[in-house]
Amino acid sequence: MADFDVIVVGGGHNGLVCAAYLARSGAKVLVLEQRPLVGGAAVTEEPWPGFRINTFSYAAGLLRPQIAEDLELRRFGYETILLEPDVYVPFPDGRSLTLWNDLEKTLTEIRRFSEADARAYPKYLEYWDGVAELLEPFLLSPPVPLSDLMGLVPGAEMERLIRDLFLRSAGDVLDEWFESEQLKASLSTSSIIGTFLGPRSPGTAYVLLHHKLGHINGTEHAWGIARGGMGTISQAIARAAESHGAIIRTSSRVRRIILENGRTSGVETEDGARYAARMIASGVDAQTTFLRLVPPDALDPTFARQVRAIKSQGAALKFNCALEALPDFSADPGAPRAHHRGFVDIIPSIDYAERAYTEARGGRFSSAPFMDCIFQSAIDPSVAPPGNHTMTCFVQYAPSHLADGSWEDAKPAAAETILEVLEGYAPNIRRTILHSEIVSPEDIERQLGMTGGNIFQGDITPDQLFSFRPVPGWSGYRTPVPGLYLCGSAAHPGGGVMGAPGHNAARVILGDHRRRPTADES
Repeated sequence: MADFDVIVVGGGHNGLVCAAYLARSGAKVLVLEQRPLVGGAAVTEEPWPGFRINTFSYAAGLLRPQIAEDLELRRFGYETILLEPDVYVPFPDGRSLTLWNDLEKTLTEIRRFSEADARAYPKYLEYWDGVAELLEPFLLSPPVPLSDLMGLVPGAEMERLIRDLFLRSAGDVLDEWFESEQLKASLSTSSIIGTFLGPRSPGTAYVLLHHKLGHINGTEHAWGIARGGMGTISQAIARAAESHGAIIRTSSRVRRIILENGRTSGVETEDGARYAARMIASGVDAQTTFLRLVPPDALDPTFARQVRAIKSQGAALKFNCALEALPDFSADPGAPRAHHRGFVDIIPSIDYAERAYTEARGGRFSSAPFMDCIFQSAIDPSVAPPGNHTMTCFVQYAPSHLADGSWEDAKPAAAETILEVLEGYAPNIRRTILHSEIVSPEDIERQLGMTGGNIFQGDITPDQLFSFRPVPGWSGYRTPVPGLYLCGSAAHPGGGVMGAPGHNAARVILGDHRRRPTADES
């Protein structure tokens, strides 16, 4: 068995961030990734010649700027492009609403629907910017108990914050601020992305905030793309880790975590190879880590029950396409247009999304789904052959498991549903498609090991955040198994291509690694 200080299970972006920080501090680190390429959900692949597709994750912005600076990621190829506009929403009546990073341009758009909403919108942004500013310092540190967090803001202001973030739905919050159904629909999208809840479900107001934490090229609360595709983020982190001596091995699926005298001593891969290390950092989700990789008799039954109870329901599928031309939206004819350079969302109203969610709760793919689409090639021509384009659609709601049949059998019908909906807004969509694929929640679970196909490694709702993530009592990256740590999105502060869980876990591991073992630990 080869000896290492730390073995990182899973070469997703968080595992790579953890490895990079550990190696930078002098630890001997091995990363084992089951797929032939690193990145986990943050990968870019070429399913059709010349078309570079973001198979899973498709938008950049959550990666913490400090991590990019610490690891010198720009030196290793990390480059992002701001989406401008931010969001474009066409409506069935032929109108549309575009939200820009430029406030005045957005207000001009909103005035076409409501003067009152245009007056309220700057105050709405100011409110959420203040909440994001409050929480920002807690992203790159172990989670504090919610009681401590609540003590930071006095009186009525904290009362409102608790109510909005932890008790209310995004729909409730938006109803309080605005009157225009079109604006409310456009703003609600961030509250349901990747979450198996409707915009009227309590807890979705926090999900809305989570997606307000983006930073792109100095623009706060904004989103963008990674030039060349999301995989370039993971590749840059991997190169940074390797520059400090970390060893990364792909096509190396970990079969089990080996324990000796109750603590970790190494891992065994599917091909029978064994690697020794006193410390193991798992970048895969908590349920996979504890219920599949750790010996069953190593866990306290109460802890095992808590892990089984983690909510990790898939909510979406990906519809990835190679296009010969950009779709032409009836509300704003012509292509390319400005809206092709931002998110294009299909969500006529909050009630539309709520109906889609209600339908999926019965185990069916929504017959009229919400979609979040992006045409990366319109901003970054490097991802498609000259004159061609890419389209990726994040489509909800797609339950983890269908009530009738398998996702593999349901894919043709799901693709037809998606195209029928898109055709109502862009009539030429079918004629533009050269190739397409559906990546279902079952595909996400099988290929990435994400339980239920949940892209966040567990829901990012208030009952599974901060000191409750992954389970109460074990939110500090250490686990009940001595020597085993969580460094992926299953740990605080949760999902998205953020890097914070890997950064925070590395700090805890390094502290323990430098501490001289006690007699009980030897």
